[in-house]
Amino acid sequence: MLCRSAKGVLSVFQFDNSYARLPDRFFASVYPEPVEGPKLLKFNGSLAEELGIEADFSDPARLAAILAGNVVPPGAMPIAMAYAGHQFGNFVPQLGDGRAILLGEVVDRNGKRRDIQLKGAGPTPYSRRGDGRAALGPVLREYIVSEAMNALGVPATRALAAVATGEKVYRETVEQGAVFVRVAASHVRIGTFQFLAARGDNDGVKLLADYVIERHYPELKAADNPYLALLQGVAGRQADLIARWLGVGFIHGVMNTDNMTISGETIDFGPCAFLDEYDPMKVFSSIDQGGRYAYRNQPGIGQWNIARLAECLLPLLDADEEKAVEAANAVLKAFGERFQKEWLGVFRAKLGLFSEADGDGELIQSLLGLMHAGQADFTLTFRRLCGAAAGAEGDELFLSSFSDLAKAREWLELWGTRLDAEPQGPTERAQAMRSVNPAVIPRNHKVAEALAAANYGDFSFFERLLEALEKPYEDRPEFADYMQPPKPEERVTQTFCGT
Repeated sequence: MLCRSAKGVLSVFQFDNSYARLPDRFFASVYPEPVEGPKLLKFNGSLAEELGIEADFSDPARLAAILAGNVVPPGAMPIAMAYAGHQFGNFVPQLGDGRAILLGEVVDRNGKRRDIQLKGAGPTPYSRRGDGRAALGPVLREYIVSEAMNALGVPATRALAAVATGEKVYRETVEQGAVFVRVAASHVRIGTFQFLAARGDNDGVKLLADYVIERHYPELKAADNPYLALLQGVAGRQADLIARWLGVGFIHGVMNTDNMTISGETIDFGPCAFLDEYDPMKVFSSIDQGGRYAYRNQPGIGQWNIARLAECLLPLLDADEEKAVEAANAVLKAFGERFQKEWLGVFRAKLGLFSEADGDGELIQSLLGLMHAGQADFTLTFRRLCGAAAGAEGDELFLSSFSDLAKAREWLELWGTRLDAEPQGPTERAQAMRSVNPAVIPRNHKVAEALAAANYGDFSFFERLLEALEKPYEDRPEFADYMQPPKPEERVTQTFCGT
């Protein structure tokens, strides 16, 4: 990476590679494989500023070469991380970064350590006969969705750049190649712990746990049992994260344990999608044939994944296995309670409720039930509810989302009665609701439109979609088309993993 000092002198940005200082059984040292014709497609200037990086655009060819992996910056120590994982419930003892190479870590302007990883940079020892490359479509999808999640306020990995490689990749069809430059709090996953635990490497599990505590949970070092506190901390962050997913209608699509970070960030956006019409059992991922990762199932899968982490940490929780299991089970129980509390908080806010009251859960579920029965659009319905909160003139627009007007009016009356118990006025309430109910999300048909155009060399749709997603909680008339549900012929029914 290139940056300019305060004096304007071009200098090389230095990495610090704490993960590479762990034992070499945690990773494999590997350099990116050069590509034929790297070309910078998109660079995230605001994120670069946050990271303390100022790119030198006077030499775009060199900048593209660095971001594609053709030139490895001084100080970087490229590695592919080892991990295992439960994929759709089936354990695979060795997965690892098969097409991603971690250049190293930077310390951003806030003093926070961040990974910089090249995704699609060539084969690694974990590629399992894969080519180690990424296609243009999945790279742009991850760029769009990761930045949209950040704008929505949902913890997620970030997109620093997308680079075309000038090469072809071969999947079901021949596609253009690209490299995605990903920024993350770290890339340590539940599957990273599983990789070590599956080999009986308890010393390795302890080393990794100590590393994670130092990097992500330093406040836990003083805990009576830091490893139990770590399990509790990861469980809490994941419960909160999944509640936020549900609040914006997000379906991850492939919640394998190797796709669940210890830091609590959303990672890996392959077959992800957002709800159009509300359906709690909605699945978009083409590989999720049984609906394991459906919208409604995500909290339960999150808890299941935490149980797999707990299994890895058992030897650290207590020397007495029975006591260790008891402690782990208490964390799993607390996960469910934490999620339910956070979910209620998320949806109370969406309904403009500032306080807690008995019956709020039933009020929320009854609205969701009406939405499901009438195939009401998830995002648009909640956005229209903001208008209903502002005054009676907004009621009709909200009601237009439903096929059963009588039941919808009945719900509105119940909601109005609940609002009467709070002191906030309509203007304050509507303003608060608009801050949590987005007007714009990365609707599947708009993402598909942008990717299709990019495959033909037209990136204007990609750029405009990114611009629309920058301020998702604002009503901007120039992006009105991004606020509307798809027409029947525009519906996207399946999304696909980039591999």
